[in-house]
Amino acid sequence: MAAFFDKHKATLDKAVETIHGRGYWSAYPEMPSGKIYGETAKADQEDAFKALLGKPFELDQPTTGDRVGHEVSPFGLDLAVTYPATTPDLAVAAAREAMKGWSSASADARAGVLLELLSRINAQSFLFANAVMHTSGQAFVMAFQAGGPHAQDRALEAVAYAYDEMSRIPGQVRWEKPQGPKDPLVLDKVFRIVPRGPALVIGCATFPTWNSYPGLFASLATGNPVIVKPHPGAILPLAITVKMGREVLSEAGFDPNVLQLAADTVEAPLTKDFVTHPDIAIIDFTGSPAFGKWVRENAGDKLVYTEEAGVNSIVVTGTDSLRGMAGNIGFSLSLYSGQMCTAPQNIYVPRGGIETDEGHKSFDEVAAAIATAVDKLLGDPARAAGVLGAIQSQATLERIDAARGLGKILRDSTGVEGMDGARSASPLILAVDAKDEDAYLEERFGPISFIIATDDADEAIARAAASAKSRGAITAALYATDETLVDKAADAFADAGVALSVNLTGGIFVNQSAAYSDYHVTGANPAGNACLCDSAFVANRFRVAAMRRPVAA
Repeated sequence: MAAFFDKHKATLDKAVETIHGRGYWSAYPEMPSGKIYGETAKADQEDAFKALLGKPFELDQPTTGDRVGHEVSPFGLDLAVTYPATTPDLAVAAAREAMKGWSSASADARAGVLLELLSRINAQSFLFANAVMHTSGQAFVMAFQAGGPHAQDRALEAVAYAYDEMSRIPGQVRWEKPQGPKDPLVLDKVFRIVPRGPALVIGCATFPTWNSYPGLFASLATGNPVIVKPHPGAILPLAITVKMGREVLSEAGFDPNVLQLAADTVEAPLTKDFVTHPDIAIIDFTGSPAFGKWVRENAGDKLVYTEEAGVNSIVVTGTDSLRGMAGNIGFSLSLYSGQMCTAPQNIYVPRGGIETDEGHKSFDEVAAAIATAVDKLLGDPARAAGVLGAIQSQATLERIDAARGLGKILRDSTGVEGMDGARSASPLILAVDAKDEDAYLEERFGPISFIIATDDADEAIARAAASAKSRGAITAALYATDETLVDKAADAFADAGVALSVNLTGGIFVNQSAAYSDYHVTGANPAGNACLCDSAFVANRFRVAAMRRPVAA
């Protein structure tokens, strides 16, 4: 255990330093390069992925003896992998037993185990890329980055926050209270970190690792055993994670049941039974607001951390780079077919138009510029496939069909040439008026967006901020040449609890969130009650029990 901590201490120290400074740093290279990961890593790990298909996934954890699971890739590949079945009672009992040794270990020991696990996960990033790609529908490069190094950075970020919080608590102190001429009162005090108990991580289908790793690693770092309940359509990436974690735990001398997988199916779901189990202490949930509400209302006195969904907005009041603005927005609408919790849906533009570097542009011209930028980006089928990826759920395609009647179609959604056998859809862009709130104020997950005509810039800012406050939002963006409007938007969106990006025209997009620097979700609006990651995300996962006794004279 000490060897693991010593091996990775420099990485942990740098992560802690970076969360305080909020600058750029990454522990895990995001480029899928053979020079970084090994010249044969891509091919070798693709072969390893293929070797998992059509077989039982071997996991030596407590099981009923049955097998569950049947994932089918959005790209058309039948994974046909099955996983050991469990029950809430079986998994929780094993977790409680395993917790004894894990909770009594030092923060250093736990951090060392987790950083060793992340190091091994990083070395298998191409394996994870294939698993994430064929469960989520992300294109390969995005699956490598978001499902691999970016997810690993988010995990390390959570460990760093947890370690930093626990390090504030001294293990033992001698307390002396002066009493004037009398001898001082002297006590020896011992402070012990006490974990909450078994934690449940409920994964999502679109970002199975990126969204699950923060809660998973935060709970483990603070001494809680974790049961991972993946989405039935995206089990494999988290199953691989659990298997690797159990191996590292065993090597370090811990009961591997500190980390378990709870796979299920759509037909026979386990989530509600886990959420209501009396011995589950912590729940991390990523998913829809409807089920998120159920979790929050039925979890009782458990700690619940949620990332749900919202209606993300862009406000366009003016720009000094019309082409750069349109291109940036077009890419943000297209990336992973809009299946990101950070993807914009509503674009507010004054009906009288805006001033640009190319002169005054009407509402219709601004809308056309955005639609044209999407067309240009996706004009090459190979590039379109790489940007859009596949549609994770058939329900999203049905949602696109239903949305076509909600406004004037500026750009219709179509399938992608060459993606035979895959679910694919390019962005649907609609024009509506600000009064058509029933159309655009509901989250419509997927490649569906609205360009909304408002009376002026002030109304655009007010409506976008109000929707964030009432419906939730994770991101917001503003294009403006008037600093007064920038200040007004900054105040309005801060009050709504949403991160604001201003005048993005280059290689940074509103969808992107950088570990160690950006706060993903604020917990300050209905898009979620937690932030990935801040101190509040980790500090309540443990408590401190003290023992004190007088020192003999």
